[in-house]
Amino acid sequence: MKTFADLFCGGGLGARGAVQAGMSPVVAVDLWEIACQTYKANFPGATVVNDRIEKVDPLKYCLPGDLDLLIASPECTNHSVAKGAAPRDEGSRETALHTVDWIAALQPRWFIIENVKEMKAWGRYSELVDTLRALGYQMREEVINASDYGAPQGRVRLFLIGGLGMPPPIITSPKSTRTRSVRDILDPEGTWPMSPLFVERRAQATQDRARDAINTLGPDAEFLIVYYGSGGKKSWQTLDVPLRTVTTIDRFALVCKRNNRWKMRMLQPTELARAMSLPEHHQFPVGTRRERIKVCGNGVCAVVMQRVVEQLRAEDAKYPRRLSSVAIRAENALPAVA
Repeated sequence: MKTFADLFCGGGLGARGAVQAGMSPVVAVDLWEIACQTYKANFPGATVVNDRIEKVDPLKYCLPGDLDLLIASPECTNHSVAKGAAPRDEGSRETALHTVDWIAALQPRWFIIENVKEMKAWGRYSELVDTLRALGYQMREEVINASDYGAPQGRVRLFLIGGLGMPPPIITSPKSTRTRSVRDILDPEGTWPMSPLFVERRAQATQDRARDAINTLGPDAEFLIVYYGSGGKKSWQTLDVPLRTVTTIDRFALVCKRNNRWKMRMLQPTELARAMSLPEHHQFPVGTRRERIKVCGNGVCAVVMQRVVEQLRAEDAKYPRRLSSVAIRAENALPAVA
């Protein structure tokens, strides 16, 4: 089990995990040019296609039955609770269905479809599962919190895992994993400038959050203010627990006292990359600061993907015979032999 295709590939965060598990990307597809350039910089041996997956012919890059694994992270915003009461874009949610065309064409031994857990409540989720099952795949749903797998971030995601005529294993976290916290991701003190917190130009809501944290934690506290949360003045967290979910927007500010004055700064892309469990050598060579934050927020925690792929590779060794989906369906249709 060596090769994989990567749909909705982003900046290669999930691919980094698969590569750390011993795999090599053959082709990756994403609509966002910044993501594609980031992916190519990190995995120069892969063919990276900047287009919609439904417009790309998968048979141009792989032959049916030759691909070991397909991973996909379809657009999740219109499934997520973060969308709130805003109208949902059904066309965006249906991007998940386009993965079926690739799976049907390439017949990979395994696939991994990652999304927010709220995807299971989507009206067409059962259609997605039934269609994949009809192609000969046995499936398992895993809801995984990245902090249980060694990421310094509380990121809960659904992993729909399928094997062509093979039952996927139960995905387990490493036994020796320690809980990592915000302190594990911070750049050394002094790397980034800080500005005074309690000044007139600062939003009142920001100051209220900070005062609530100080009143709770004490006069020498260090903490994060969490923007765009639903906790009101309680939208803060300590540095001794995993970071809340990294999103595509700039939402975390570090607050601490320096020279007897409260100061703050926003977390930087380097720190958010560590929260996504990326190694230091993963590159972000293009894009503005906000675009690099978006690349992080759109990604899959590398250590989670690594663990899933490692366990699929171990399971794959039990099934040396490769069958096409056509053969699987024919075999399943035969009557049992007495």
